[in-house]
Amino acid sequence: MHSAEAVPEWLSVLSRCIAVVLLGAGCGGGENSAAIEKKGEPAMAITVTSEAFKAKAAIPKKHTGEGADTSPPLAWSGVPAGTKELALICDDPDAPVAEPWVHWVIYGIPPDAKGLPEGVPTQETLQEPQGARQGLNDFRKAGYGGPMPPRGHGTHHYYFRLYALDSGLNLPPRQTKKKLLEAMKGHILAQGELVGTYERK
Repeated sequence: MHSAEAVPEWLSVLSRCIAVVLLGAGCGGGENSAAIEKKGEPAMAITVTSEAFKAKAAIPKKHTGEGADTSPPLAWSGVPAGTKELALICDDPDAPVAEPWVHWVIYGIPPDAKGLPEGVPTQETLQEPQGARQGLNDFRKAGYGGPMPPRGHGTHHYYFRLYALDSGLNLPPRQTKKKLLEAMKGHILAQGELVGTYERK
């Protein structure tokens, strides 16, 4: 039994929690806010594939820092009408650092491009796809830097995310992932991803 003085405080706490639940935030907060933000993201309308590896399968050694470190071939379909530019980011959320480790940032890809060839040169501006520009990865270099997770750290996942944009960004080369994401904000028509894995034992 609660005393007459304690009941109002107890009821106040309970009513506050009920109000928060009814508003959709939940008593703990945070998670539902993320869910609401996620609902606003463009649908995964674009299909991204590679001849080098299947989705969620191991990336061949030649495309890693232990091998030739050449970028894998990528192909895509489902780019929506109205796309003015394509951009791609590859990162590793399993890296033992605060943010996903960035392996590739490339933008200014023509909207009619169907993919990227194997072994894209580590140049700032490309001839194929013509006019595409490469940003900085977390190795502080322009272009692709392949998987090189710490030995014994388990399987890492590498997300190749392609974005269709409704506007040309006109970004110069050597931009970071953060700068690219800021520039893309509000311009993403659709996106798609391919996930590959790699482990160093």
